[in-house]
Amino acid sequence: MTEPMEKRLEKAMAELHAAQEAVARTERELRSASFAVVSSDRAVRATAGPQGELSGIEFLDHKYRDMSPQELAASVLEAASAARVKMNRHVMKAMAPLTEPSSEVPELKGFEMDWERIFGPEVLREDDDDKARGGPATPAWRDALGEEGED
Repeated sequence: MTEPMEKRLEKAMAELHAAQEAVARTERELRSASFAVVSSDRAVRATAGPQGELSGIEFLDHKYRDMSPQELAASVLEAASAARVKMNRHVMKAMAPLTEPSSEVPELKGFEMDWERIFGPEVLREDDDDKARGGPATPAWRDALGEEGED
């Protein structure tokens, strides 16, 4: 036997209200989030703010003094890009529950997000934890310099 329409509407309205509260909570949390990443050569720390913007750069242990301009630029770009991707992944995880179908109201199917279109393809690639388990990856700064990773 199906539920009366009033009861289903009441559930849908409660679900909508809960979703609105969850969106507001998530929005508040994301507004204050930031992620810092240190380049693989440990010369630069870059911080990405809540919208993926670069909000800080630190040059660590005076290593920049012994680097060529190209090496330093590559380190900055590597750390900044990694911090931005971390922030984007954090947004994806925070928003994931809001995209899922309703368990209470089957008619509310949720919605699909094209994260790759929003943030770029790198957000869907393996993260640092996956890379660490799968073996060493060539650091982006070596790619930028055209090096193959020989030491």
